[in-house]
Amino acid sequence: MFTSWSIAFLLLPVANAQRVGTYSNESHPPIRWSRCTAPGSCNPIAGSLVVDADMRWIHEAEGWRSCFSDGNWDYKICNNEASCTRNCVLEGVDKSNYKDSYGITTAHDSVSLKLRTCANFACNVGSRVFLLDEEDTKYQTFVLLGNEFAFDVDLSTVECGINSALSFVAMDADGGMERFPTNEAGARYGTGYCDAQCPMSGRFVGGKANCEGWRPSATDPVSGAGLYGSCCPEFGLWNSNSHSYSMSSHTCPHDGFKVCETYDCETFFNTQDRHYMSQCDPYGCNYNPTRMGVPGFYGKGKTVDTSRNFTVITRFAEDRVYQIFVQDGKRIDTPAPEWEGLPKESGLSDEICIKSLPVFGEENLSRYARNGGWNTHKKVLSRPMVLAMSISTDHWAHNLWIDGVFPPEGSGWDGVPGQVRGDCPLDGSEPAAVELNNPRAKVTWSNIRFGPIGSTLVL
Repeated sequence: MFTSWSIAFLLLPVANAQRVGTYSNESHPPIRWSRCTAPGSCNPIAGSLVVDADMRWIHEAEGWRSCFSDGNWDYKICNNEASCTRNCVLEGVDKSNYKDSYGITTAHDSVSLKLRTCANFACNVGSRVFLLDEEDTKYQTFVLLGNEFAFDVDLSTVECGINSALSFVAMDADGGMERFPTNEAGARYGTGYCDAQCPMSGRFVGGKANCEGWRPSATDPVSGAGLYGSCCPEFGLWNSNSHSYSMSSHTCPHDGFKVCETYDCETFFNTQDRHYMSQCDPYGCNYNPTRMGVPGFYGKGKTVDTSRNFTVITRFAEDRVYQIFVQDGKRIDTPAPEWEGLPKESGLSDEICIKSLPVFGEENLSRYARNGGWNTHKKVLSRPMVLAMSISTDHWAHNLWIDGVFPPEGSGWDGVPGQVRGDCPLDGSEPAAVELNNPRAKVTWSNIRFGPIGSTLVL
């Protein structure tokens, strides 16, 4: 949620395309995960990872000239949507470049994402990968309702201002190839990303170049926004660093991928009033123990000690989504809210999604009720969802919505419920400072498991 990629390669400029280039063979790092049926009864699945198409080199079809670099399109190649879609190709990435250029490595059942990777006198900041199925051709999908999802994580070096995120989004399993015939790359090349923020930063949206009306970002030298965005429901299972975390449900008035245009999808590039016009719910219904009044639960040296490895299990029941932690062989239940007026149980439910709005003074921010409330939430969890894993900085709100006081101009520390999300300061949270001061930041997810509720927890 609210992420911005900052990527500056000499040999691999940032871009996204829907046709496929021929200079580099596409190959995917393997990773194993497990499908469980009962505690201690899990079968390994051989999957693989693919990097998001928005991080790839896009160049003219018959040469090396980049169609997009330094935050903008080359309008000699891309003078309009049709010519750009026709003339540009998306280049493959081999396994060595996953590690050397993007900082993405796998080993058996684990994947590590580095925040900053430098090669050839330039640096890449941030990455996002998707889990592919056993055939290595489509995204692996998960129906979450009635099931649970578990993983081990080491984020001890993921400090303030960094978001290591694991989320489920309602992407098309084939990356949009069937829906959009101009998309010839598909899931094998990481195409078709969408979320409830309706991001307009995609170089291609719905199989077509997003070059017309493109506006370079004022703060991120390699990003920007076009006229079109990609909207879909999203479940933010794990937005996190070593200081704080959040789980959130984001609904839309539709249940899958949808192209939006200008103010129908505009979120954070203009005014808050235009943000409210967004068709999806970008803020969502969320649960963060610190925000709920329990600051001693999660962090280094706290109940869940983030200086060491731990396990997160998320259970998707009909009436509630909640999380269980395991560390040092002991089960740790997420604490209930402390603020008056909130329910006395942890996790997301219809009750907390409704009651937290007046308690936190956010009635005008939410689209929860307008998009159908808990019934829509359950419909989202009943459809196949794609697993996305990422690490990033935040050019919009400096990640303060996870780990600091948000909104930053609020009174925060004087006891107003919900504004304090974590113990990270406002100063030094700018992406440039975060990237410079955390050269070793890396998240490692491992031992990913999925199955019916109760099947992944073994103590």
